[in-house]
Amino acid sequence: MTKIAIALFGPAFAAWLVGAAAAEPLKLDFSNDRVGGDATSFVNVVGVWRVESEGDNKVLAVDGRQWKEGQTSAGIADKARTLYGERYAEFLDRVQAFAYFPYTVAKDIMDFRDGEISLRFKGISGRIDQGAGILFNLQTNGDYLALRANPLENNLVLWKFEKGRRSSVKWIRNTPTPTRTWHDLRLRIEGDKVEGYLDGHRYLEHVLPAPVTGRIGLWSKADSYVYFDDYTVTPSASR
Repeated sequence: MTKIAIALFGPAFAAWLVGAAAAEPLKLDFSNDRVGGDATSFVNVVGVWRVESEGDNKVLAVDGRQWKEGQTSAGIADKARTLYGERYAEFLDRVQAFAYFPYTVAKDIMDFRDGEISLRFKGISGRIDQGAGILFNLQTNGDYLALRANPLENNLVLWKFEKGRRSSVKWIRNTPTPTRTWHDLRLRIEGDKVEGYLDGHRYLEHVLPAPVTGRIGLWSKADSYVYFDDYTVTPSASR
């Protein structure tokens, strides 16, 4: 599969996202990142995220073994500015007050609406959780949505985080997701309609109160130690 270099992002990327006439997929690639460092295509907000190696491949890992609830990622003020510029203050205040779940944000994707977001994940360890999720609809006030799979629970859940509180929007049980195995997670968005796929099977459908708009990224929970790879964003051709 063709990989698009992170160096090509920036103003040209914004044009890609708005136009998207050809609906070309954009894959965030870790191959040029330093093992042990941050992924250059993501901005870590809460939790411990770093690039690791699995054989000859580089992946992005969330390491809940080294994280306690309430801890933001290092240098959060500068990272908030990177994401929201002059509007960073409200986002920073909310993140610092409600750093309950680890997440990292795709750096150069400012407003994703219609299309698909997909990734591969592998649960490595975690006694409480092995949560692997797609973060979306992230707002400047810190509210967001997340589609989450969990190898320890074999379920797929659409979560809402609003005003510092998390609640389930839709819960699908009996979704086989064995640990230490790579799985495919895919989110499809069309206005206010959301579909969730796990290993190619559509398990979840839901209509939200309003159309999706905002930043996107990766989400996790508690003591989860999970690998992520092949984060791919495909805008709708109709946009």
